[in-house]
Amino acid sequence: MIPDAEDLPEVLLDLGVAHEDINELVALRPRVADDPEVSDLLERAVDAVTRDMGTVGKSPGFPSPPDGGDLLERCFSVYVYVAALPATRAYHRGLGVPDDVSRRTLADLGRHMAVHRRRYGSCGIHAVAWLGLHFHGELYQLGRLQYQRATLGGRSGDGIARAGVPLKPGDPCLSLHIPDYRGPLSPVACDRSLLQAGEFFARHYPRERYEVAVCHSWLLDAQLKSYLRADSNVVRFQERFRTAWENDEPDDGVPVGFVFGDPALAVEGLPRRTSVERAVGDHLRAGGHWYGGHGWFPLPWSGTAAEGNLVEGA
Repeated sequence: MIPDAEDLPEVLLDLGVAHEDINELVALRPRVADDPEVSDLLERAVDAVTRDMGTVGKSPGFPSPPDGGDLLERCFSVYVYVAALPATRAYHRGLGVPDDVSRRTLADLGRHMAVHRRRYGSCGIHAVAWLGLHFHGELYQLGRLQYQRATLGGRSGDGIARAGVPLKPGDPCLSLHIPDYRGPLSPVACDRSLLQAGEFFARHYPRERYEVAVCHSWLLDAQLKSYLRADSNVVRFQERFRTAWENDEPDDGVPVGFVFGDPALAVEGLPRRTSVERAVGDHLRAGGHWYGGHGWFPLPWSGTAAEGNLVEGA
């Protein structure tokens, strides 16, 4: 189920895992493959990942990692996804998904290991369940953005319906995600990504009709406009969206974690090297709070995008 010690490094490299993590993972392999209790847990976890492959909303909640020491707990999910990889790639091939899209999508595993190392200084993954979307065929990396096949939640669906769009909670949508370590969030990169997404979903999911994109992110907090230039990438990204609903619960740790690497950092010592760092830190130091934004826009290839004033940036 897990590649042998000679083949495992190549598989990990294809998944974007950093070279500095390879030896630790190869050395840990016997404890996962040869311990009957851990091996049984792995098998059940892989079954959870691959069951109902591609079905929206069925991404896995696989068993908790074994109590076998810090490294095993931190890295157990890596072996789960490595063992699930053949089933995921077979699902992609069955849809005709290009190999480069499949590879870049699943290499998000390595990116999340880089995020873990940045935050904790060690090998591991902390956003374990999130990667289930990738390996279950529900999310794809298409250029700068990630697209999750999803359905409208209650508040988003109601907000979009109030804007006059004939959609409701439970209807299909594409949920946009903005991964780190992917270069600037420029308008050109986003436009290219959206163009690629239109072609991708029309070709590989022709029976699924997506009218709108949604995004739930601190990057959509309108307060950022008070700190950033009007032509900044973040503000330009915000302008693509209309507000679906507003959040009144502060969530300061999210921007601190994404921008500085650790949500628990003391506000007083946050660096001010970039405009976004200054915005996040200065706002908190002034006694303000950050809130998750919830936006939507009609997808440019949908009929909705051509109706009335429902155009990008309206």
